Amino acid sequence: MSQLQLTKTKMKQGVWQGIITGGVDEDKPHIEVTHENTKVPDLVLTHNQSADHWTLSVPIPPEAIADGVQTLIIRDVEANEKIGHITLIAGEALADDIRAEMNLLRAELDMLKSAFRRHCVETT
Repeated sequence: MSQLQLTKTKMKQGVWQGIITGGVDEDKPHIEVTHENTKVPDLVLTHNQSADHWTLSVPIPPEAIADGVQTLIIRDVEANEKIGHITLIAGEALADDIRAEMNLLRAELDMLKSAFRRHCVETT
């Protein structure tokens, strides 16, 4: 079982960043990131000695920026275990989800308004 723990810190300008802790010393952890079973190149692991953790920087590949849901898997190669993932959601699929959620919220609001009006009429 992998002792590594991954915590997302930010995503900015197409680069996802996270902190790797647990079971890491001076030895660089062997991390692999894949998208659709293809390795993502140019990962950067930087050791922060004062905080005793590693900072992982993953440049988001252009092929992962597409309509729908895209997932990048982050693995500890030595333990052969997934330690995290990056999920990207874009395009029309997202817009449909937001519109459906807004329609549900409007319906619930209309229901609450009519129940409140009925309550006001009955209690006066």
